[in-house]
Amino acid sequence: MEPCVYILRSLVNDRYYIGSTDNILRRVHEHNSGKSIYTRLTKPFELVFSQNFATLTEARSVEYRLKKLKRRDILERIIENGVITLK
Repeated sequence: MEPCVYILRSLVNDRYYIGSTDNILRRVHEHNSGKSIYTRLTKPFELVFSQNFATLTEARSVEYRLKKLKRRDILERIIENGVITLK
């Protein structure tokens, strides 16, 4: 699988979680099965967005930049537009 940045939405509290991985199916399963400490209490999640990148390093860099923004409106615009555009 290709490296990607993904956004999950909690079905419990409607909050978003941003992550990156090289295996999106495995990672979503880990979140929903409680294997991720940060998301354990707010599962289940639905995958609302993912975007592939050339390398995992690039995906992790974009993940970090998105997490630094801490802005729900930006995440919702990304989900709506279907693409990450950071300036």
